[in-house]
Amino acid sequence: MTYTKNPNFIVLKFLFSISLAITILIQSLGIGINDLAQIDEFIEHAQFHNEQYGDNLLVFISKHYGDLKEEHNQEHKEEKKEHEELPFQHQLPVSSVLASLLKTSNEAIENSNPFEIKKHNFYYLLSSSTPHSEEPFQPPRHS
Repeated sequence: MTYTKNPNFIVLKFLFSISLAITILIQSLGIGINDLAQIDEFIEHAQFHNEQYGDNLLVFISKHYGDLKEEHNQEHKEEKKEHEELPFQHQLPVSSVLASLLKTSNEAIENSNPFEIKKHNFYYLLSSSTPHSEEPFQPPRHS
């Protein structure tokens, strides 16, 4: 019996490849074991914000990871210890690259005109002389 035709081996190989791909993705995003262990603090703090301030999940994420982070940290300095215990607080190189790409793409979209006619400053001119002008290098001719 060969391993490649065994259905259990195929399923095992499939699950291994998927788990390896997910592991590589998580590591490339800079997510560590500590971040995964702090998910419960994230959920508890999100519930606190929902009960105390009426924030939904998107507002909570914006207040702790997005545009409203600086303002929220200034207004609620008493929550500093809880904020430090939240996962994903370290600066990810991927996030800074994504932020700069999104900023430049938004500027490019705002400054672009889809109806603008662009003139190209190049053209192609077929050369009349070729290095293969000798008879043996010419294509076959039909008679």
